[in-house]
Amino acid sequence: QVQLVESGGGSVQPGGSLRLSCAVSGYTLNNNWMGWFRQTPGKEREGVAEFFSGGDKLYYHDSVKGRFTISLDNAKNTVYLQMNSLKPEDTAMYYCAAGASFVTLIAGGGYWGQGTQVTVSS
Repeated sequence: QVQLVESGGGSVQPGGSLRLSCAVSGYTLNNNWMGWFRQTPGKEREGVAEFFSGGDKLYYHDSVKGRFTISLDNAKNTVYLQMNSLKPEDTAMYYCAAGASFVTLIAGGGYWGQGTQVTVSS
């Protein structure tokens, strides 16, 4: 009954922006780890941004620092990923995830959405 539904993906040119949304139901976003991950065919899934909603822990992948911002709207039970200055190498399927620990998320555990495709090309 736990559901995470991503939306907001699409096709943009380099330098463009997108905001991904992850609507969560059946799961509390308080005092839990939340994250955005991405994956391309033939490559392992990599973390984009992760944070602990009950503290000050926040991590961004080096490749997206200064360009992407993860945020949480508790009232709407929604997690966002604002992506600016997009590059072709950002092209991937983006997934939202929630779990009890950072280790759980990076290991692929917890709860995951179906993903939303982001394509950056000129």
